[in-house]
Amino acid sequence: MAFNDVLVSIGGVGCFQILHTILLLVPVALLSCHNLLQNFTGAIPDHYCKLPSARVLNSHDETRLFKLYIPLDKNKKPQRCARYQIVKGFLLNATAHQWEEKGTEFCKDGWTYDRSVFSSTIVTEWNLVCNHSSLKQIARSIYMTGVLLGALVFGSLADRLGRMEILTWSYLQMGVAGTCAAFLPTFDAYCAFRFLCGVASSAISVNSISLILEWMPKDGRTLAGNFFGFSYSFGQLVLSAIAYKIRDWRLLQFAVSAPFCIFFIYSWWLPESARWLILRDEPEKALNHLRKVATVNGKKKEGEKLTVQILCSEMQKDILIIRASHSVFDLVRTPTMRRMSLSLIIVWFSSNFAYYGLSMDLKDFGLGVFLAQALFGGVEMIAKLIVMLVMTLVGRRVMQFSSLFMAGVLVVSYSFMPQEKNLLCTALAVTGKAFLACAITCMYLYTGELYPTEIRQTGMGFSAMNARLGSAVASILHLTGDFSFTILPMMFGISPIIAGFFSCFLMETKDSHLPDTINEVENRNIGKLSDSEESLSEEFTYMVHLKEIP
Repeated sequence: MAFNDVLVSIGGVGCFQILHTILLLVPVALLSCHNLLQNFTGAIPDHYCKLPSARVLNSHDETRLFKLYIPLDKNKKPQRCARYQIVKGFLLNATAHQWEEKGTEFCKDGWTYDRSVFSSTIVTEWNLVCNHSSLKQIARSIYMTGVLLGALVFGSLADRLGRMEILTWSYLQMGVAGTCAAFLPTFDAYCAFRFLCGVASSAISVNSISLILEWMPKDGRTLAGNFFGFSYSFGQLVLSAIAYKIRDWRLLQFAVSAPFCIFFIYSWWLPESARWLILRDEPEKALNHLRKVATVNGKKKEGEKLTVQILCSEMQKDILIIRASHSVFDLVRTPTMRRMSLSLIIVWFSSNFAYYGLSMDLKDFGLGVFLAQALFGGVEMIAKLIVMLVMTLVGRRVMQFSSLFMAGVLVVSYSFMPQEKNLLCTALAVTGKAFLACAITCMYLYTGELYPTEIRQTGMGFSAMNARLGSAVASILHLTGDFSFTILPMMFGISPIIAGFFSCFLMETKDSHLPDTINEVENRNIGKLSDSEESLSEEFTYMVHLKEIP
């Protein structure tokens, strides 16, 4: 791209790009805290029906009262949602058989919770157990619905108003809404403000990656894109550490929300995308930003050489391409684009469906929920580092298929494992989720290379929408979490296997140039050379031709 030459001339991957990327990735790390926050704030501790009254407890042994009032289930464990019927005048020294004859009833006086791990959660705050246990998953579904809505709304708004305008507002919305959610007295109000957090989360994610890539030269984009994925996994480690120190859900909610007010403050000093400004007929502002970047990178003289005329000339091709009239229907209008888009819909939906399906219902596997979360995050970071290296050797399509297929096989295997085999279950779940993280990391780069420049933003936005839809559907399905221990992991395992086979219909993009137009994509599929390739030498053109035939 022509604008890449401008970025290279003012320092390439210099001090500004490094600092700019760090400042944008720190908030992204905390986004994963919000996405997985309910693993801790919504943890369900051991609980049972409250014993009759404080007066009775003061006069009799509590352990004996517990045995008398709380029935056991078929596994000889105390039932969580029932107690023996309390009849006035019934003697406490009655036999166990006499108590059983009285039958059981619902916990009319509330519950007693084990607070040895968490001092409070939204479950203990609003008694989201037994008949009300589905409300916990409804709260999560409301948040993920907000994430989906944010992807639909803020993507188009960012193209109209600017990336930084939306990003700055989203930081403020996340900080205020998340902080309010920490101190609201009712469950309904909590869900409403968590919904606003979800909307802001999606806007922060989409605009952060756009700003990072649009200020980064071509040589640094792959690395920057992978660091975007690393920051999300690192956020899981941060969440487990914060949750280990803060066991009260309100304080934990506040701890991961308040920093966004700081991000809001320093975002005023972050520059708008110069590329976007030029395309919006504001080259003077773009020139001002570029000269400041050149100064930070130690290329002040090169920055002063830039003019509005140079910028408009260098960006002329980009302006013509992006200002052309295109819509989402162009994604499926031609045969190759249609095949590619339908395959990517399934890949994006299934990968995020399975990934968030596993993430939202974190099992501690006997390790403790804090260590389990840290283990998931740590393994993901290692896996993402490996996938970055492997993609350069075997290509995108092979990496995409193998990561999805292996993830599906491992998760399906996990669904058939007895719950008692903690070590084996842990290995299968952690490895399966790591492969899903690899698949998602590969998808971000792969999708950007598949779609042509003239419709790349539309394609990426449409892909992000399907990803959010997958996570929202996974959240809704967790409402049936108590129905079967096997059915949900089975669904989360089968979907990436199916997606893996659909990924085989995608073209390989390793060592290929980025297409600019839909015609180039169609010509590549039938083995024709693009106009840009025809200008190369005969020998080199022949080699490219051979590599690009599927």
